[in-house]
Amino acid sequence: MLHKLAIMKFRVFAGLFCALALLNSPIGLAQTQKQRPENIIILFADGTTSSQYEFGRYSSQLLRQEPFAITDVVMTKGNFQLMKTESANYFVTDSAAAASAMSTGQKVNNGAISVTPDGRSPVTLMKFAKDSGKRIGLISTAPVYDASPAAFSVHAKSRRDSESIVNQYLQLEPDVLMGGGADFFLPNTVKGGKRVDGKNIIQAFQDRGFQYIDSPDDLSNLNKSKALGLFAVEDIDYEIERNPKESPSLSQMLDAGLRALKQNTNPNIGFVLFVENENTDSAGHNNDAASLMRDLWAFDDAVKIALDFQKHNPSTLIIVTGDHETGGFSPTYGRKNLSPAGNTNYLNVDMQQLKLIEKFKMSLNEFATQFKAKIKQGAAKSELNTFLNTLLEENFPGLNLDDDLREKIISQGQLYPNSNYLPANILGLAIARQTGFYWGTSGHTPAPITVAAIGPGSNLFKGYDDNTSFAIKLRRLIVGK
Repeated sequence: MLHKLAIMKFRVFAGLFCALALLNSPIGLAQTQKQRPENIIILFADGTTSSQYEFGRYSSQLLRQEPFAITDVVMTKGNFQLMKTESANYFVTDSAAAASAMSTGQKVNNGAISVTPDGRSPVTLMKFAKDSGKRIGLISTAPVYDASPAAFSVHAKSRRDSESIVNQYLQLEPDVLMGGGADFFLPNTVKGGKRVDGKNIIQAFQDRGFQYIDSPDDLSNLNKSKALGLFAVEDIDYEIERNPKESPSLSQMLDAGLRALKQNTNPNIGFVLFVENENTDSAGHNNDAASLMRDLWAFDDAVKIALDFQKHNPSTLIIVTGDHETGGFSPTYGRKNLSPAGNTNYLNVDMQQLKLIEKFKMSLNEFATQFKAKIKQGAAKSELNTFLNTLLEENFPGLNLDDDLREKIISQGQLYPNSNYLPANILGLAIARQTGFYWGTSGHTPAPITVAAIGPGSNLFKGYDDNTSFAIKLRRLIVGK
């Protein structure tokens, strides 16, 4: 009798254990209706991982006196994963290969847009979502044909095939398409246009019922379920110098995109929306701590918009992630000069350093653009020195430029072997010496990427995994299998 009772207890326990295991497995979650999201919002901060997010959190709390939703809500209350990023041919990926793996579940070579090394074109995440009955959208501060949004949607042997990518967008017809990049939607016979085939793709979208918008004011007047918004010829400006009358914020684009996607005769159809801040990556390439800080804040503001949407639409999965790390960003407790001969005065990143970079008014990209233009004009060394002083006084108040770095900027001398963004990286080092915000490179690194998720299906995103798993998990959630 006791033996039979023990067996019965074991069976009950085993049954409960199996049920719990199924619910916590990828397949179990996908098959549980409660855990299947109706909407999926992918918030994509290009070039970022945990060090950048910690910088965003610390600076937001101290300078803005605002919580940082990425860390304080999504990471704290949701689920968290680390993701490796190598491409098919290199240990250090580029955006095209990383986004392609996350979109298709297959590795591709650096530079390819969802095309495998053997020439196949596996189905992209957005095409899969649309074929599964979902509405789809793409929003970016970069040109909409840039590597990441393109890889999530279409195919190209090279990320530089901008005209082909735009043509495929017209075929795919994402319900929402917003960002920069008007140049490859317009023929080269009009100002700013670069298309050699003479086609006006903006008009082609309008002919298919899309509402076209090209200014922040137009966003508030968006009243159609399909929208094409192009707010810059190429990239939308960094947040540090963005003119709100000319270009919308990422939050504004997201808010308008969500309104458009919810306009549908079948309100339960749901959507998949990709939302990218690419300027975080560009700031990393330029070693620009001040621009990175403001664009992290802007990205976090967009996350807050998504979280507010989730409150009213609880069947929404929010994922905060990126493609790779850029710049080897490392706020540090260390010496002012990291060279062997450097002095031993130690820096600690605190409010003083944060307040200094908060005063800066110009991105290092714009600084480099203006200084290089002055060089091309044939300015003498003395003129360059005067111009440099003017740029610093007007746009970087309180920044001290050491003589060795001043000479490198004026002479365009190499900063370090893998420095490609002169003179931006040099001024970035000047900022590092005074603040402790150091960078290891002007390129990408192989650091694992964080994936933070909250909402139905977020239990899938745990542990340490390859970036190809991202596509596989989302497909399961989309179709419920």
